[in-house]
Amino acid sequence: MLQDGYRQFKGRPWYVPSPLGERLMLPGKYVEELKTAPVDEVDFVATFFEMFEGRYTTMGSRSSLHPRTARNDLNHHMGRVLEPVKEEIQEAFDANVPASDDWQAVGVHHAMVEIVARVSSRMFGGTDLSRNKEWVDATINFALDGFVGAQAIKQYPNLVRPFVAKFIPSLGKIRDHHTTAQRVIVPVLRERQAKAAAGWIDNDGEAPADFLQWMLDNAEGEEQEESFIAQIQLKLSFAAIHTSAAAPTQLLYDLCAMPEYIQPLLDEIKEVRAELKDGHFDKRALGKLEKLDSIMKESQRFNPLLLVTFERLVTRPYTFSDGFTIPANTQIGVPTQAISMDPALYADPDTFDGFRFSKLKAAIKPGTNPAEMGRLAYASSNHESMAFGYGRHACPGRWFASNEIKMIMVYLLENYEFRLPGGKTGLANRPPSLNFETQYLPNPDAVIEFRRRRT
Repeated sequence: MLQDGYRQFKGRPWYVPSPLGERLMLPGKYVEELKTAPVDEVDFVATFFEMFEGRYTTMGSRSSLHPRTARNDLNHHMGRVLEPVKEEIQEAFDANVPASDDWQAVGVHHAMVEIVARVSSRMFGGTDLSRNKEWVDATINFALDGFVGAQAIKQYPNLVRPFVAKFIPSLGKIRDHHTTAQRVIVPVLRERQAKAAAGWIDNDGEAPADFLQWMLDNAEGEEQEESFIAQIQLKLSFAAIHTSAAAPTQLLYDLCAMPEYIQPLLDEIKEVRAELKDGHFDKRALGKLEKLDSIMKESQRFNPLLLVTFERLVTRPYTFSDGFTIPANTQIGVPTQAISMDPALYADPDTFDGFRFSKLKAAIKPGTNPAEMGRLAYASSNHESMAFGYGRHACPGRWFASNEIKMIMVYLLENYEFRLPGGKTGLANRPPSLNFETQYLPNPDAVIEFRRRRT
């Protein structure tokens, strides 16, 4: 439906029905004007609250603490963050995908969620969080219970929802997850405040380089309350874990269906590793994995987590420079997946070309067009590639997510062989994605067989 509408009304606004109500789809020319619109006129968070019934699931936040921390600290200290992340990846794989000389079936989506939960927790709060099973379980289940709870409460009229919510089990579990967050995070915050007062003498005078510490340092006013930071950390985990787990899961399905891409990726990894002094991948080395970045982006093009992005609630009439006006209380969005299948933007768009973007980069003379090189990157955000959103609310953690996924895939490729059950190949055998509302989710029930890579 989205692709049909995009082709029919290309360049013009058009309405599309959805389970969440009618949406106004906008072309890119209007997005450029909207990206700096006042938040009280073009509301990003309201759409999120609607999709996940934030009033009952607590998902979503209007706080600016975490986005500004990601922009100012996470991206700035990326190199320091990645070293402990690499260690956590190895230990998380050992726990969830044991290496064996024989083929072993693994529910890959579940395993990947567990792995990403630990890896993300290591970035968020060091081993205080990543090795705390109670915390890791709470971060995973907070999202699952929120999803189930949102769908359950939507079955009832708005008038009775406040009463019914008390009797929906998954919503009750969400309260338990917040209690866990307070129980885990608050003692860590107090311990860090005490160590900071002592000058971090047990850490060579340096504060921890993780997201929790940066939020603690950046917090202002009510943001400094321990309970506030604890609840923000829980909500951040929802945003980080299930989105970052979806991408490598989808890419694994693609590689199993099209195993001809595996050896070129291994060759690239080997080539880049050979250039490193100590053989260990860092931020700069990950940036050289052009083929891996390309196939990640191509996999995302075919299987974006969201079919529609840049979703906003326009709260009052909004008039563009060409005179077109969006009525008040209109839900808007951009048909991201339809754009990614536009033949005017992508040659032969219905064909999966894993190295599509690395070949486009290779055709650019070095140093002549850095902006275009950036537009072709997995983590880019532009009119042709809006999987991470666009404008002021584009995902501020997308560069970390890109590096995290690359490190996961490097570890997988170097240490495991993997295949669909029985060694089947071809896109016809690829586990299909599941379409739910505007979400496009990796198949949660598919099994992949793993064994230790033979040298």
